[in-house]
Amino acid sequence: MSRSVLKAATTEARLLLIGIPVFIWTMIPIYHMFLFSISAKDQATSGRLWPQNPTLRNFEFVFEQKHFYLDHFWEQLGNSFVIAISVGVLTLFVSTCAAFAISRLRVPGGRTVMNLALFTYFIPAAFLAVPMYKTMGNYGLLNHQVSLVLAMVTIASPYCIWVLKQASDKLPWELDEAARMDGATALQLFRLVYLPLMVPSLVAVGTYALLLAWNEYLYAFLLLSKDTSVTLAVALGNFLAADDSPWELLMATGLIYALPPAAIYYAFKRYMVSGLTAGAVKS
Repeated sequence: MSRSVLKAATTEARLLLIGIPVFIWTMIPIYHMFLFSISAKDQATSGRLWPQNPTLRNFEFVFEQKHFYLDHFWEQLGNSFVIAISVGVLTLFVSTCAAFAISRLRVPGGRTVMNLALFTYFIPAAFLAVPMYKTMGNYGLLNHQVSLVLAMVTIASPYCIWVLKQASDKLPWELDEAARMDGATALQLFRLVYLPLMVPSLVAVGTYALLLAWNEYLYAFLLLSKDTSVTLAVALGNFLAADDSPWELLMATGLIYALPPAAIYYAFKRYMVSGLTAGAVKS
């Protein structure tokens, strides 16, 4: 066996020794969530690795809204979809236009604005929740879903602009020059040259913003209060308010809530990897 083959086999073995324990450790909470979701109420905390009498009745309770914590399950799930998709689309629009202006049009002060926006990440998002609440109150947007959409776009945009700007810097300038020589305007350059070449990065940042909004709890809890307007993430927190929480229903609802982002991630996994690493290595 050659030295290179032996070295490759040794490296792969080391990666497996690290990867397998990490994978198992990561899957344990997900397995227990699934275990709770198929257990009867009196068996949910039995400590067994598999319930004595597994049941899908918990999912029936969730889908048919048979518990008072689940009275607005479908409406709250719909709110989560609407807010997450709105945040993804708006963040994509803002960050794409900003990155194009900074990287390709090189507007004066563009890089300074981007760096100032990134500076906000030095402040934990939780510390900005109360100022954001006050701002939305001043504009009369509290208890309106648009307040949460605007808040999440504000949080997601700086990182998305930075990722798209880094990816845009990697595009050959010859394409821009050729398009301008053919008489293309800035808008045509954006639509016909920039967007088609940036598809992987656009999908990556759009998915990132969507998942960020989907999993948000603190801002959704502060800015929305009506049961019919909150997201399902906030509604799940209500289960913890009771002394005798129905853990089996909480886990069944949580498992359902986890499926859409998992499906989105795996659908766009190829774009996520290539898009978020674009521009990370300089040629």
